[in-house]
Amino acid sequence: MASVCIAKSRPAGYTRRMRKTTLEFDEGLFEHTRQVLGTRGLKATVQRAFEEVLAVDARHRAIRQLQQMDGLDLDCPEVMAGAWR
Repeated sequence: MASVCIAKSRPAGYTRRMRKTTLEFDEGLFEHTRQVLGTRGLKATVQRAFEEVLAVDARHRAIRQLQQMDGLDLDCPEVMAGAWR
């Protein structure tokens, strides 16, 4: 288990949307994740992993929306008749 200690002060260039923190993580899991994502370094790997998780969630929500036809008019014959002109 690796431990990274990063100062809590916010250096110039950091926004309120970003923060520094202390993080403990499994080095083997990090290395495997880094290789899968094609990233270099902890910061890039964590950022990309967050983005991937959110992308998977968005795809799952889109699939559920299609399955439930939630807010869609794809089952409306009038709409679909004009879709294939």
